[in-house]
Amino acid sequence: MSVKQLKTLGWYLILIGVGYVFLFPMLFMLVSSLKPEQAIFADLYSIRAILPVGELSLDNYRQVFEKSNIGLYFWNSVLITGGTVIMGLFVNSLLAFTLSRMKWSGQKLVLSAVIALMIIPLEAIVVPLLLLASKLPSIGWEDGMLAITGSWLNTLHVQMLPFVANSFFIFLFYQFFRDIPKDFDEAAELDGATPFQIYRHIIVPMSGPVFATVAILHFLLMWNQYIWPIMAVQGEDARPVMPGIQIFFGRQTGWGEVMAYASFVTLPVLAVFLVFQKKFVRSLAGAGIKG
Repeated sequence: MSVKQLKTLGWYLILIGVGYVFLFPMLFMLVSSLKPEQAIFADLYSIRAILPVGELSLDNYRQVFEKSNIGLYFWNSVLITGGTVIMGLFVNSLLAFTLSRMKWSGQKLVLSAVIALMIIPLEAIVVPLLLLASKLPSIGWEDGMLAITGSWLNTLHVQMLPFVANSFFIFLFYQFFRDIPKDFDEAAELDGATPFQIYRHIIVPMSGPVFATVAILHFLLMWNQYIWPIMAVQGEDARPVMPGIQIFFGRQTGWGEVMAYASFVTLPVLAVFLVFQKKFVRSLAGAGIKG
């Protein structure tokens, strides 16, 4: 075996080792969700801990549905995450389009503000945001008429609207849109296209990778929301799936049931990544060869 082949083999072994480190917790979680608690601890220090062997069943998943409202929590998370991602893709990309493809007064100031906002964590603004949400009226139907039914708290939209616009995602779109040749815009303008038509029919079709990247990142951000739902939602009706695990964990549950709950909320994340992974990788690869 040549030196080059030995180096290649060495790199493959290193990558396999790194991959194992990242996959081990997930494999352990999925396999443990199918085992009774005694088997989990019996197999803990052997390779059987990550192998689907022994007494396997779906009893832990059945217990999860019996002891918690995970169906309602899951549906709430789907609505919150899906709605925020869809609105966010439109709002963030449209603002990035105006910053990167158009010229208007105050453009550099707005771009500077977007970049500056990237360093402000949610924890720094969560209390003022909570006070604002508590004062905003929630409008609904009462006795067949529109009426103020309370504040924004304990609603689905209070978990969506504050997170639609995101400075980091705006900047990602801005970076990608800026590198698209402006010859396309000029040709479309000669044909009488409006700025929105240029955005809709030229920029968006050419920006699949960055849309996929932002969709994945925004999905992860919203699906894993914990601090804000804990503060803004107190009732069961609007609670998402992540805060629900804390309530479930406190109901005398076994570790197999906890693993089943965690597996159930992890599978949508894997599904979204598998759907968008090709464009996500293409976006990352393209970012490294620009210029």
